[in-house]
Amino acid sequence: MSHDDSVHSINEIPADENIRLGGFGRRVFVISGLVGILALAAGIAFGWARHDGWRYFFHSYLLNYCFVLSLALGTLFFTALQHITRAGWSVVIRRPAECLAAGFSCLAILFLPILIPVLLGNAVLYLWADPAAVAGDELLRHKVAYLQPTFFAFRAVGYFAAWLFLTRYFLTHSLRQDRTADAAETLRMERLGPAAMLLLAGTVTFAAIDWLMSLSPDWYSTIFGVYFFAGIAVAGLSILILTCLCLQATGRLARVITVEHYHDLGKLLLTFVVFWGYIAFSQYLLIWYADIPEETQWYLVRQSGGWKWISLVLAGGNCLIPFCGLLPRFVKRQKLLLGFWALWLLAMHWIDLYWIIMPNLGKEKLPFDIMDICLLAGMFGIFIAGAVRVAGDNSLVPLADPRLKESLNFENT
Repeated sequence: MSHDDSVHSINEIPADENIRLGGFGRRVFVISGLVGILALAAGIAFGWARHDGWRYFFHSYLLNYCFVLSLALGTLFFTALQHITRAGWSVVIRRPAECLAAGFSCLAILFLPILIPVLLGNAVLYLWADPAAVAGDELLRHKVAYLQPTFFAFRAVGYFAAWLFLTRYFLTHSLRQDRTADAAETLRMERLGPAAMLLLAGTVTFAAIDWLMSLSPDWYSTIFGVYFFAGIAVAGLSILILTCLCLQATGRLARVITVEHYHDLGKLLLTFVVFWGYIAFSQYLLIWYADIPEETQWYLVRQSGGWKWISLVLAGGNCLIPFCGLLPRFVKRQKLLLGFWALWLLAMHWIDLYWIIMPNLGKEKLPFDIMDICLLAGMFGIFIAGAVRVAGDNSLVPLADPRLKESLNFENT
């Protein structure tokens, strides 16, 4: 596409359309950042007051950290997917996804409270971080080459470096295209797309093994990385839908994003709801059928006491119910209904991570504390502040993308 064609696409946007955050963004940044800092401080205070060696605090911290991180990784997945498929329909909603993904950079610092205890040999989260525990467990001794603090930290640095590179690359080239109207920027992002997807898949898989599966170091599942990936895909699409709805509620992108775009986002959301259900069932079926004690013990905990009800809630609430709810065409074309299901699935994703992490605190009682709410609010507030800061005064639409006109005129057939 020539420079003149790009300018013509820009002119397709209504002159009175609000495509920037402006002063609203600055207010959101201050409020979200302040709420995030205060809520995190409150969570730390509640953790100190429990006098349990910070055990509950660190499990809750990991839970809410992985939840918020999955929002950023999910939108990064969406961005890479659009470049791989050379999608035209999604151009007008790609910039919010790019900003949400790039907002993850502040989360790298928030990983330090998870990393530092491991390096200090504190087993408050990970049993394998304690040399004495490893020495007394034959299975852990066989895994010590992988599950050891220095290598754990090295891998974590690699994950964050990869995610930071990908999020910044896509955002930087997208913003540069706004200034230069150079169609070659689109080709650069498309060429990176396949490698970005492979890198994202690999790092997410190993991060899931390191941070979640190794909470129960005697347990293993070859499909766990895919299970976590399916969850972040659902979470990323859900937060993107809610972000677009919030932007339109404030008078931004009111005519640029249409019901047709929400329809396709709804179809993608339904697809990954089914995919999550398929992977979750496959993991359970394979472990149940093999009946290996090292594998089944993980599910036995989650099928006893109050945890069996959480398992049933996930089976229905994260798959069967939203599948039925999102299946009708009209639901995906009604903003309020689609927003409801997006919010529902975010709640289910949090419960999914709760179901993975919190049984390590106890097999019978379902642990819940106001600290969970504080840490969730704190991390989410800081994440939103980071995303808004990245957006700044830039356009919320990729103004010079060669497929902008196609996206503005998109209709489902």
